Amino acid sequence: MDTSDTPVTKTATSPPQQQEPDPKRLKMSTTTTSEDEDAAATTTDTKKPRYKRRKIAMFFAYCGVGYQGMQKNPGAKTIEGDLEEALFHAGAVPEQDRGNPKRYDWARSARTDKGVSAVGQVVSGRFYIDPPGLVERLNQILPTQIRIFGYKRATASFNAKKFCDRRRYVYLIPVFALDPSCHRDRESVLSSLGSGNELVKCLECSERGRKVIGVMGKRSSFEPKSTIVQSGISSNNIDAENLMKEDNLTSQLKEECGISSNVGDAENAIKEDNLTSELKEEVTERVDSLVVEDKVNVEKKEERRFFYGEEEKKRFNKILNYYVGSHNFHNFTTRTKADDPAARRYIASFHANTVVTVEGIDFVKCEVVGQSFMLHQIRKMIGMAVAVMRGCAPESLIETALR
Repeated sequence: MDTSDTPVTKTATSPPQQQEPDPKRLKMSTTTTSEDEDAAATTTDTKKPRYKRRKIAMFFAYCGVGYQGMQKNPGAKTIEGDLEEALFHAGAVPEQDRGNPKRYDWARSARTDKGVSAVGQVVSGRFYIDPPGLVERLNQILPTQIRIFGYKRATASFNAKKFCDRRRYVYLIPVFALDPSCHRDRESVLSSLGSGNELVKCLECSERGRKVIGVMGKRSSFEPKSTIVQSGISSNNIDAENLMKEDNLTSQLKEECGISSNVGDAENAIKEDNLTSELKEEVTERVDSLVVEDKVNVEKKEERRFFYGEEEKKRFNKILNYYVGSHNFHNFTTRTKADDPAARRYIASFHANTVVTVEGIDFVKCEVVGQSFMLHQIRKMIGMAVAVMRGCAPESLIETALR
């Protein structure tokens, strides 16, 4: 079979279609108008920069007057509450975390009670520290009673409460509170003020208040009882007291000399004329003796005034030294049993060596440094130390309480 005349059918394979290139973009002119610049600036301003949260430790101080303590408490004005609000308004805390400190790992190194101030307090958390100027923004928002000193970057695991190994507290005790001669019923005495059975002013001890009649202090035999409570005449006003004593002595001597109100006016006038010189002499002698007695009493009172001298300082520091070291302080807190491991705390030092004067009153500065403290622990320790100092409790009671 001849195949030369037979047509041969061949399938032609077409080449792959090539994609057309994108049309060439026209070059924009390098010359821009003022309208173009304004539009570009507007686009840049609307795009907010995104910052990362950083773990920091913040150092600050505050005056606790008018605050219900450091720790946040619903319905109470606290340092923590004002600080959290300031962190939000300063941009350190986002809107979704406002009022929820757990979301940003909030921790405080210590707590303070109502009215207590702190000269160095530390808190930690995860905050936005950018843009720069966080400290300045916080101090502008916070009240003048709270001042931020600065902050430091910390590791992610840092916690101001757990990483704090020392805490230092200072308590001021009035010097007269350590006086063993002070009466022990001061609260009940002060509560009687304004009542019909008001208790009189203390004349002998250094207590700045009032005291129970007959417990301490003496009264002059010629001093009327009513003048101490009702008249309010001060012992420093000698002229007023002398006039009152002279009047009382005159009436008393008249009675002794037989001048009665039942006798006629003429007879009384004669007797008074005869006894005028004698009365004057005797009244003058008695008034002079009372003045001397008052001066002696004032001198004795100055001698008996309690001072926080070297002997008192040595004894009080000896009492406070019982607390130094590692002890079981379950008797110095609430709702903690003796076998609870949390009741064992360590105190590095406890002393009272300095006396400061505030508004004319001397105070002893008690400084305690410890690893950590429980609720009411320091106040109860100082309360027992004061009781021992004043002779209300024996020193052995502290050792018993620490068992």
